[in-house]
Amino acid sequence: MHNAHRTRVSPIWAALVVATNSTTWFGTAVLVTNMRNFPFSRGTDSGILKGYAGIAAAVYTVIYILALKDSDSKLLLLLTLGIPILCLAMMYFIRPCAPASGEESSDHVHFIFSQVASVLLALYLLITTIISDVVSLNDTVSCILVLILVIVLMSPLAIPVKMTLFPAAKKRNVPPSDSSDHLVPKEGESTPADSLLTSSSSATTLGSLNENEDALDADMLLAVGEGAVKKRRRPRRGEDFKISEAIIKADFWLLWVVSFLGIGAGVTVLNNLAQIGVAFGLENTTLSLPLFSFCNFVGRIGSGAISEHFVRLKMIPRTLWMTFALLVMLMTFILFAFALNGVLYAAIPLLGICYGVLYAITVPTVSELFGLRHFGLIYSFMGLGNPIGALLFSGTLAGHIYDAEAAKQRSSTCVGPDCFKVTFLVLAGVCGLGAILSIILTVRIRPVYQLLYSGGSFRLPQASGH
Repeated sequence: MHNAHRTRVSPIWAALVVATNSTTWFGTAVLVTNMRNFPFSRGTDSGILKGYAGIAAAVYTVIYILALKDSDSKLLLLLTLGIPILCLAMMYFIRPCAPASGEESSDHVHFIFSQVASVLLALYLLITTIISDVVSLNDTVSCILVLILVIVLMSPLAIPVKMTLFPAAKKRNVPPSDSSDHLVPKEGESTPADSLLTSSSSATTLGSLNENEDALDADMLLAVGEGAVKKRRRPRRGEDFKISEAIIKADFWLLWVVSFLGIGAGVTVLNNLAQIGVAFGLENTTLSLPLFSFCNFVGRIGSGAISEHFVRLKMIPRTLWMTFALLVMLMTFILFAFALNGVLYAAIPLLGICYGVLYAITVPTVSELFGLRHFGLIYSFMGLGNPIGALLFSGTLAGHIYDAEAAKQRSSTCVGPDCFKVTFLVLAGVCGLGAILSIILTVRIRPVYQLLYSGGSFRLPQASGH
């Protein structure tokens, strides 16, 4: 019996490991592809992608409840066959592209359409979840609701369908996007960011952040002329970094720690929403997760659009919005710790928004500081802060304190503000530390953003003519 039990469990764990890592690979591949194809709208792009990822669980939940009628076997069949078939079908519309600069392309209109579609989807999911929880729905109504969900979910497909069936006329003197040779700039010309098939746009030399680069280049030429051996200079912020070059930079670790502290604090609340609700005397905790998820989506898509606007208008580093998010989280955790009446209904949306901001802002910031050529690897390393934060803050800190308080009450369920008081105070301190580090990082990288966005949109200043 013992061996038979182990035989049944092992494949389940193997499937979970494969599935979990597959989603990570898939998400990273999507981010890399889109960041390279749309480098002039990195914040907007990140907000949309992370926003859809944030509400994906809500989509599956609604389908599971309304269409599959809580059937585990049907859900597994959908995930096993339906999703791969859908992904293969959508691959027809994926094309590498050479992006045009902001105002000269239709990308802006397409991004707005995608943002509107994602907001409508998030609102529909929230309303549908509330209705299905409050009212008992018959099969006909459930099918109609699921059909509407599918239509809203698939509405962004109108963009690739339109572009495939009705391609825009190419402008004169604009080279075909499928030719990497034409993407190489002529002497004295600037170039748009490269498509997926070419090297990263950030590989173009950004120039020096100080006034001594010409002298350094002259010294290098003299050294070469004299036969001296010179090592290739290390990349500067904004150029393409290898992972080995990025991890020795202070900016990398500042961004990593800020992301780790903020996202770790947010995931602690997310993982313990039900227990927090019970501890605060909330009778029905079912709606806590949909509310947090919706606000998480708002933070992701909103921060992407807002940061993109201000980085173009004022050249404000995106990390400034991480600072604001961490300060709001700090104040929210303090309110949580003192268990003020009604604080739960305001705290959950605020924490959801801030959690989404931290997630969405990290993506374009990594690409702008360390380039796109090795973006996937560098961003994946940056993403280690999420599981580590969940382990330390949620599993170790919150879990042990909750169990200790529950043991004092001689129950498996802890009730009262003391269940999470110490946890919230620690998380407030964590967010305070993250805010301080985020301010330091923002000051350090301000010159990079002034260089990258001095023309009102993302640009790649050409190297000196020496």
